[in-house]
Amino acid sequence: MTNKAAATRSSMTRIQSALKLARRGHGLLEQKRKILMNELMGRVQEVREVQDSIRSIFGEAYFSLQMANIAMGIDSVEKIALGVPEETRFVVRLRSVMGIDVPEVDRIEPNLSPIYSMGSGAMGASSVLDDAYVNARRVVALIARLAEIETSVYRLAVQIRKTLRRVNALEKVFIPRSEEQIKLIAAVLDENEREDLTRIKLSNR
Repeated sequence: MTNKAAATRSSMTRIQSALKLARRGHGLLEQKRKILMNELMGRVQEVREVQDSIRSIFGEAYFSLQMANIAMGIDSVEKIALGVPEETRFVVRLRSVMGIDVPEVDRIEPNLSPIYSMGSGAMGASSVLDDAYVNARRVVALIARLAEIETSVYRLAVQIRKTLRRVNALEKVFIPRSEEQIKLIAAVLDENEREDLTRIKLSNR
């Protein structure tokens, strides 16, 4: 409302209606912001937990791979690894949180039994290679989980910023300006009524 509103009752009624709508919108947006913030804080905590798990599991996976390399030889491990099917079964679904689509990745089973190609030299695979395989699956499962949570955190943070800008625009600009305009129009109308009464009295003398 950069333009000065006409000091009429219709203008005041229009501004009052817009103000009522703005206050209601402000309340809804503030409620949305709080819900999104709660969701975001929960996801941030999950990110920390998954990152801690990844650091731990990566250490175990690297150690078990080293043990397999020592026990079987790097060339043999690499040959067997080339025969392991790539993980392509990533299923991403979208869940709505206050109108925001956040991803949910179907869980990858981290404890599948090792699968080796029969022609890859796997007949000589030992239990240390099995351990390396299972730990690698655990890493993949955690990485998929981390990607899901970090994407959700980003989308929620972007929407929270947008919502906060709207809340501030209503709270600090639109609502105060509307209230001020209503006061000014009311003052002008009161002054006009007093002048009209004065003219009526003078004309009746």
